[in-house]
Amino acid sequence: MKLRLLVVVVCCLFLAACGKATKDEVIEDVNKKWNDAKGYELSASMEVRTGAEPRIYDVKVWHTKPDFYRVAVNPKGESEQQLIVRNEEGVFVVTPSLRKTHKFQSEWPKQNSQAYIIGALADDLVSDSKAVMTEDDASYTFEVATRNVDQTALPVQQIVIDKKTMLPTKVSVMDESLQEQVVITFADIKLGVKHTAEEYAVEKFSEKEEKKAASAEVVDTEFSVYYPTIDWAHTKLTDEFEVQEDGNTRVILTFEGEKPFTLMQQPIQSDDTILPVSGDPADLGYTIGAITDNSIQWDKDGMTFFIASTKLTKDELLEVAASVQESSMK
Repeated sequence: MKLRLLVVVVCCLFLAACGKATKDEVIEDVNKKWNDAKGYELSASMEVRTGAEPRIYDVKVWHTKPDFYRVAVNPKGESEQQLIVRNEEGVFVVTPSLRKTHKFQSEWPKQNSQAYIIGALADDLVSDSKAVMTEDDASYTFEVATRNVDQTALPVQQIVIDKKTMLPTKVSVMDESLQEQVVITFADIKLGVKHTAEEYAVEKFSEKEEKKAASAEVVDTEFSVYYPTIDWAHTKLTDEFEVQEDGNTRVILTFEGEKPFTLMQQPIQSDDTILPVSGDPADLGYTIGAITDNSIQWDKDGMTFFIASTKLTKDELLEVAASVQESSMK
């Protein structure tokens, strides 16, 4: 009797072990499910902790195969919105309230991690041969390397996957000390939802805000100067001056030392035209900018900012941009 009971217990343990999914099996399953869907819609909350105070944004994503994307980002509780759109004509960043549309020659989102795009998350899982998986009764949790241009600053992410649905519930993008800097919490993911090509047309988004944009004017008066708050011991502000051009004020800050760069800023000039820009979309948390090997530009608080340097890496350009705020130099 005891022998029979022992055999039953051993068989149960063996079956349980056989039923436990391996890391590779889970990655294969989620990659197939997330990337094979003909389309999807999702909504999520994004908390960015890189500044002095955490900032929370509502994020809504559409994706229709093969390469159509629409990402809407707006501060939680506010109507202000920015859109990243990929359609058959290219990649666009749209700020409807400013009547500003920038067009990129870019492969976004293929080349970088995008914590709110589940296909990109699946690619992250497949790309990292050293990914570590842990699990509890409800979830699989993966620790995976990011593929961001700023992966030096934010090199690691944790992806939590619900065992029942095999869909992500949370993504934490972390710094080198494994402190959470960006946290995405998924509220709803609907696979199999497709949108027509016409629904990804940039003009539709701009038209919706036409009346609002027409009544919103950027006042070209004196403004407070913004400074980078990043503390680099051997890089200091050496020059600051204003330039008046066609009634507009531009402030130019020059930083010299081991990591020299120039920061230019001026009030935003609204424009109905689509403006071509170089580089790729760069997610700064609070806004979407444009980054190249030697520069980064973005809009914030009614201002346009541009940083140029032949010495800074893309990681460092992003570090400086993320630290720029209205303040006085130390």
